Amino acid sequence: MNFNGTMMQYFEWDLPNDGKHWQRLRDDAKHLSEKGITAVWIPPCFKATGQADVGYGVYDLYDLGEFDQKGTLRTKYGTKEELHEAIAALHENGIQVYADVVLNHKAAADETEFFQAIQVDENDRHKTISEEHEIEGWTRFYFPGRRGKYSDFEWHWYHFSGVSKDEKSEAEGIFQIVGEGKGWAEDDEVSNEFGNFDYLMFADIDYGHEDVFEETKQWLNWFINETEIDGIRLDAVKHIKSSVINDLVNYVRAEFGEDFFFVAEYWEQDTEVLEEYLEKQDFDFSMMDVRFHYALHEASVDPDNYDLTQLFDGTLYRNDARYAVTFVDNHDSQPGQSLASFVKPWFKPLAYGVILLSSYGYPCLYYPDYYGYHAEDVDYDGNQELIDKLLYIRQQFAYGEAARYLDDASCIGFTRSGDDDHPVGCAVVISIGDENQKEMNVGDLHAGETYIDIIGYRKEEIIIDENGSAVFTVDARSISVWVPKEQLEA
Repeated sequence: MNFNGTMMQYFEWDLPNDGKHWQRLRDDAKHLSEKGITAVWIPPCFKATGQADVGYGVYDLYDLGEFDQKGTLRTKYGTKEELHEAIAALHENGIQVYADVVLNHKAAADETEFFQAIQVDENDRHKTISEEHEIEGWTRFYFPGRRGKYSDFEWHWYHFSGVSKDEKSEAEGIFQIVGEGKGWAEDDEVSNEFGNFDYLMFADIDYGHEDVFEETKQWLNWFINETEIDGIRLDAVKHIKSSVINDLVNYVRAEFGEDFFFVAEYWEQDTEVLEEYLEKQDFDFSMMDVRFHYALHEASVDPDNYDLTQLFDGTLYRNDARYAVTFVDNHDSQPGQSLASFVKPWFKPLAYGVILLSSYGYPCLYYPDYYGYHAEDVDYDGNQELIDKLLYIRQQFAYGEAARYLDDASCIGFTRSGDDDHPVGCAVVISIGDENQKEMNVGDLHAGETYIDIIGYRKEEIIIDENGSAVFTVDARSISVWVPKEQLEA
């Protein structure tokens, strides 16, 4: 992670299936670098259930848009060659690349197989609702289009722990595969939702099988060498044995260096759960700050009744900020998804002001919040101009310790003191109610200086008193960022 770095999630769920996304990313690399983006999180780049699949219904991890499989050579985003071109362009512009990696399941098998299974209660996976019986499931993967290139490993029913349908009886549900050494992961290794949340979807990978674990390590080695990525976003870790994740992270770091970046997606609002997970992982990587996202969502939905002084309560941002990847929205929270919790567009500038200008966390900008999002229920042009200003402020002024002013339910603020290389700092005020103001201190070294709102919403000038304090104003439901006027005139 770069100092004051900013990650961008460069995709969303409803991107057009035009095969042009890698080309767009390649052509956008210089612009992203100029605006202050230091890392890009790319979508799952391997062959999935079909051409339109976002990538989470993963079929063949070795097919990056190279083989004619599942009715397509390219993925939704383009070909392998175009992927390489996009990554090269990002690297040429000083931007790191983090790949979204899906290791929990496989989908769209090539053939069905017969095996023994027990159906379990979907709301309590410890509770069986059938006797052991033979079922038919989609579990054989031999990748006929790839023909053993890169790996000749074939997947069979014994490499999985569960499936979601018995083709023999056409019954749907959750079927736990039975066999020697089979079963869900231990309760303390996965989320305890539904008793045991090992099973999520499709054919659930069984990492208790030694061959599976070894094949996954070999794939990671191949994938990182093949793409030259700088980091990985681990999808759905709450459904994968925590010890396996730990072992895989350690393996990659041993092969590719301690600076190889990992961020885990564990969709959970209870930060204690995330902290326990981090402890199990020896605090060896970052995690998405899910609770903070929901706090931003709640403030945007019901501002009249939301208490801004509690915005950071129960978040990784507050408790373990150095491990927190802060985000306003992502592909899971956007409208139409099962975890939909889209932050209202009016609040997005305020939310980005908090995550981009704060002193803690690794902020992640979401593609539609920059370039716009248009769907059946949402028509949103994005906030490119405003976010560009915030990115500029982040690079120029958002340094040093932060002093928070959390004493008003509808108006909060914070100051950044600056550091030796960036001594100026800034003062940030946000309001989710009426026009408001906040008395804050920026340090007596700024006594007598004139501050202006660099965002441009407030037109007055503010003089810092002899103690370094001033009353900073903000419009209704808005954000203002105050910096010394002379810094902008220099």
